[in-house]
Order: sequence, then structure tokens, then C-alpha cells
Amino acid sequence: MNSVLHKAETRGHANHGWLDSHHSFSFANYYNPERMNFGVLRVLNDDMVIEGRGFGTHPHDNMEIISIPLEGDLEHKDSMGNTTVIKQGDVQVMSAGTGIFHSEYNKNTDEPVKFLQIWVFPNKKDVEPRYDQITLDPVKLKNQFYQILSPNPDDEGVWVHQDAWFHMGDFSAGNETHYKLKGNNHGVYAFVINGDVEINGQPLNERDGYGIWNVKQMEVKATGDAKVLLMEVPMSMN
Repeated sequence: MNSVLHKAETRGHANHGWLDSHHSFSFANYYNPERMNFGVLRVLNDDMVIEGRGFGTHPHDNMEIISIPLEGDLEHKDSMGNTTVIKQGDVQVMSAGTGIFHSEYNKNTDEPVKFLQIWVFPNKKDVEPRYDQITLDPVKLKNQFYQILSPNPDDEGVWVHQDAWFHMGDFSAGNETHYKLKGNNHGVYAFVINGDVEINGQPLNERDGYGIWNVKQMEVKATGDAKVLLMEVPMSMN
């Protein structure tokens, strides 16, 4: 088994006033050659945007972009004609493909919005841009890892142009479970949204990241109430 531990306090950090962002991997002005990516997982940003502010219209291409709100409401507009609001319990995906423009704003004037923005390299370039969002059933997250993303349009959750699976679970203290990897030459990057867990004996706390590869299964124990995101991705860019 190989592993890499990213404690929350070691992440890159940028505070722009309206945006307070923590970067698990190199992003914008944060550059760490040892934290460029985890396999095809390129970006994991933990963002907080203040009331009424946000990201103006900007371009993306050839990237699978996943947004997971943690608190508040995020308004999205894009060049495909979508105008939507995503909130806690939702998962949003965009296949940027040949190119899109979009904006993201905190819809509220009385509270910040907090969300994870995740970028995954696609396995197909120049696909037709695509948008989707879903609302998760909290019952299905309780004390188990529930699939929220896969490569298959007919499976549970959203889908991406990549051999990747994301699962999320909301665990009570003392709960123990396991996760079996689906692909060869895959790894899993676990991100603790809140609470305390142990993964294969490694203690983890809120906003810690822990990547594991060259393993077929991982054991997860909630040492306190905890919410955990697992991102299984190919470790090779091919």
C-alpha cells in the first residue's frame, strides 16, 4: 500500500476578501511540485464566498468539473443556457469539453456559501459540453458510502468522462465500514468534510486529505460523527 497524507493546515491558502480558498493541490498562486495532482484528480478547492459575491464569467475546456455545496446557495450560469442554484445536498457536474463559459455567485445576501470545487482530467478530449445536477437523499448517506459519481450515465449519481467513482457517507461515531476499489491501477483520495475518522489505521480530522493506492480495499472507522468524501480515480493519465 502507498499513501499520502495532506493535513488540513498544510493546504495552500488564498484569502481575497470575498473568497477564502484552501487548495489541496497546486492552484493559481499556490504551487507545490509535490502536490500537483492525485492521479487524474487535479483540483480540490475548499471555497468560501461571502454574501452577494462570486466568480464572474470565465472559461474552461477539457476538464470534468464537480461542485459540492456544503453550506448556503450557489447560483450558476453558463454559456449552455443553464441558470440554476445548487445548495447543500446537491452535486453539480460540468464536462467542459470543447469549451464553456460560466459564473458562480453566492445567491444570498445574509450568509456565506461554502463548497468543494473538484477538477478531474477527462479520458476524452473535445467532447460536447454538458451540465447536470442532482439532489442526494440524506437517508442513503447514513452510515454507508453512497455513490454520487461514476463513469456510467445509467448509474447512481452524476457521471463524468473518466473511469472515476465518488462516494460520500455521513457516519455516526463508532461506525465501521470498508470500501473496495473498482478499478486496477486506481487510487482513492479521501477528504474528511467534517468530524474524525481512521482510514486503514490513519487518524484523520476535519478537512484532512488522505490518498491510498496499490491496495484493493480500505477500512474506515468513524472515531466521531463524520462526513467523508471518497474519490476513486485512475493513477495514470493514460
